Amino acid sequence: MEQGTGAHTARATSENPATNPSRTAYRVGVTVWLTSDLHLGHVLVSGLRGFPNVAAHDATLATRWCERVAPDDTVWLLGDVVMGDWRAGLTLLSSLPGTKHLILGNHDRPHPAYRSKGGEWDLYAAVFTTMALGGELRVGSAKYLMSHFPYDGEGREGVADRHTQWRLRDLGETLLHGHTHDAVVVRASRRRTRMVHVGVDAHGLAPVALEDLPLTR
Repeated sequence: MEQGTGAHTARATSENPATNPSRTAYRVGVTVWLTSDLHLGHVLVSGLRGFPNVAAHDATLATRWCERVAPDDTVWLLGDVVMGDWRAGLTLLSSLPGTKHLILGNHDRPHPAYRSKGGEWDLYAAVFTTMALGGELRVGSAKYLMSHFPYDGEGREGVADRHTQWRLRDLGETLLHGHTHDAVVVRASRRRTRMVHVGVDAHGLAPVALEDLPLTR
């Protein structure tokens, strides 16, 4: 599937990867946002982020989303969106503004790595216009890859790479990713390729506008 978003073009697939691996002032001209690792409904992550409970955590993320994203905007979520009461999380996501596309992470139930082996596809598909294991985003002549996972690394020193079979091959193209749960926005892969982290932990628990990302050196 190919989607035009003004000067931006994004390409993903809506095939099932289990079988085929209140805003106060809208930003003029900004239509594409990225985010990842919301972990709505996740007790452990809510606590690690300093919240007393899941309800306060999820309400804060929803508020910060609505402060930024307009109804006609496009949002790319790069994985790990809901846990715990995942149905309630999907209901909350469906109520938020913007056309939503999901790049699946290892904690997303339709991901083939998840223990349910790709279940609940239809419930996720009711929220997201497309779902895929990876994608690409074009801005003019530039192309950026999207994946839940960085090319390499876990965001913590001394921790071996996990889920290596689901990571994109590093061929030197800038990668937009989630997964690391840290505040580092830009890091280099072992091959010195630029990797840009779009997760909420690096962006004030909110989506980040494409034009605000440090995509080039």
